[in-house]
Amino acid sequence: MASALAAKMGFNSLLRKQAKNFNVRICTMESDMEFSCEVKWKGKDLFDFVCRTLGLRETWFFGLRYNIKDTVAWLKMEKRVLDQEVPKVEPITLHFLAKFYPENAEEELVQDITQHLFFLQVKKNILEEEIHCPPEASVLLASYAVHAKYGEYDPNVHKPGFLAEEELLPKRVINLYQMTAEMWEERITACYAEHRGRTREDAEVEYLKIAQDLDMYGVNYFLIRNKKGTDLLLGVDALGLHIYEPDNRLTPKCSFPWNEIRNISYSDKEFTIKPLGKKTNVFKFNSSRLRVNKLILQLCIGNHDLFIRRRRVDSLEVQQMKSQAREERARKQVERQRLQREKQLREEAERARDELKRRLIQLQDEAHMANDALLRSEQTADLLAEKAQIAEEEAKLLAQKAAEAETEMQRIKVTAIRGQEERRLMEQKMLEAEMAREAEQLRQDLQEAKESERRAKHKLLEITSRAVYASPGLPSDSMPPDLSFSRENLSFDFKDTDMKRLSMEIEKEKVEYMEKSKHLQESTPS
Repeated sequence: MASALAAKMGFNSLLRKQAKNFNVRICTMESDMEFSCEVKWKGKDLFDFVCRTLGLRETWFFGLRYNIKDTVAWLKMEKRVLDQEVPKVEPITLHFLAKFYPENAEEELVQDITQHLFFLQVKKNILEEEIHCPPEASVLLASYAVHAKYGEYDPNVHKPGFLAEEELLPKRVINLYQMTAEMWEERITACYAEHRGRTREDAEVEYLKIAQDLDMYGVNYFLIRNKKGTDLLLGVDALGLHIYEPDNRLTPKCSFPWNEIRNISYSDKEFTIKPLGKKTNVFKFNSSRLRVNKLILQLCIGNHDLFIRRRRVDSLEVQQMKSQAREERARKQVERQRLQREKQLREEAERARDELKRRLIQLQDEAHMANDALLRSEQTADLLAEKAQIAEEEAKLLAQKAAEAETEMQRIKVTAIRGQEERRLMEQKMLEAEMAREAEQLRQDLQEAKESERRAKHKLLEITSRAVYASPGLPSDSMPPDLSFSRENLSFDFKDTDMKRLSMEIEKEKVEYMEKSKHLQESTPS
C-alpha cells in the first residue's frame, strides 16, 4: 500500500511538472476565491497576488496557512508553493489569516480592509471560544458587531426579532445564564442603541479596542516541557513569551517581554530563552514535534521583528499609507459630516413637513369643528325658534285652557252652588221625609196608645164589673152567667199602684207626641 501511495504521489508530481498551472482556493474570513497559479510561483508570489486582489497593503500582519496532519503551518514566502507541504489535492486550499497581531489596533491598523479582516477573525475566535471573553464584554462586543453589520440603530428598522438568526455570543456565555434568546437580543439591542453617531468602520475599531484587552487575544499556545519534564504551555504574542499552566490559559506563571529577551536559540528540539539581565536564569523548554518547533520559531521571529519595527520611525511606505489613510479618513469625516448635516437637514425638513402636516390636519380639524359648531348652532337656532313657536302656541293654548278653566270654574261654582242648593233641598226633603216618617210613627204610636188606652179602659171596666159581682154578701150563683170565668183562664191581681203606673205611661206618651208634633211644625217652612 505504501508503494502504491508513493507511486501515486510520484505520478502527481510528474503531472505538476508537466502542467504549467495549478488551481488554488484562498479562504478569507469574508469569502473564498479560486484561481489558477503558475507552477513556478513561490509563496510570496501567491501571497502578493491575494493581497493585490483584496487591496491590502499592510501585508506584514497576514499569511497563508494550511492544515497538515494534526497541526497547522504557514506558507513560506521564499519557497515554491508546490515544493512545500501543502495539500496535494487540487484545488489547493489555503487560509488567508492574520499571523501577527498589533499591540494597539486603533493606532497600527491603517487601512479599513486591514481593520475589517482583523475584526472578522477576532470575532470568529471569540465566538468559537478560542479567546476567552467575560459575559459583560461579550454583550458589548456583540452590540458593536451588530453595528458593524447593520449600521446606525434605527428603531423603525431594527425591530424585535431582527437578530434572531445572528450568532453573536459564545455558547459558554449563553449557557451560563437562564435567559431566552429574546432577552439576550434585548440586552444587545440596548447597547447597540447607545452607539449613535458611529460608522461601521468605527464600530469595528471599537470592537478591536475592547477585544485587544482580553487575556487570550493574539496569543498562540503550544504544549511544551521544561528541563524537569513538566508539561507547560508557551504563549507567543505581540508583547513577548508567556509560560502558563496547562489548565490556565488566562494568567501566565511568568513572562518574557521582547525588550527583555537577549536571544532565542533553537537546537535539536530545545529552545533557550536568554534574558537581558545577567542575574536572570536562562529558561529552556523543548517540544517533541519538529513542525511545532518551526512554527514557534517563526512566530517568535515575526513578533519580535514587529515589536522592534513599532518602536522605530515608520518607513516611507508606512508613512505614505498613514498619510493617505488620514486623508481618506478626513475625506470620509467631511463626507460623513456632510451626510450628517444633510441627514439632519432632511430630518429637520421632515419634522417641519410633519409639523406642517400636523398643523394642517389640526387646522382642518378645527375648520371641521367650526363648521360642525356652526351647523350645530344653526340647528340649535332652528330648534330654539321652533321651541319658541311651540312655546308661544303652548302659551296660547295655556291661555285658552286657562280661560276654559276659568269658565269651567265658574260653571263648577254655579254647579256647586246649585249642588249645595239641591243638597240643601235634598236634605230638607230628606228631613221632611224623616219627619213625615216620624210623624207617621207618632200617629201610629198615638193610635196604638189610644188603642192601648181603649183596651186598658175596657179591661179596667171589665175588671171593675167583675169586682162588683164578686163582692161579699153576693152569692156566687147571683153573678150574671156571661161574666163568669174560671180562675184557670184569668188570674189577674190588679192593684192601685199598677193603675197609677199605667196612667203615667199613657200621659208620658201623650207628652212626647205633642213635643214631636210641635217640632215638626217648627221645622216645616211656611
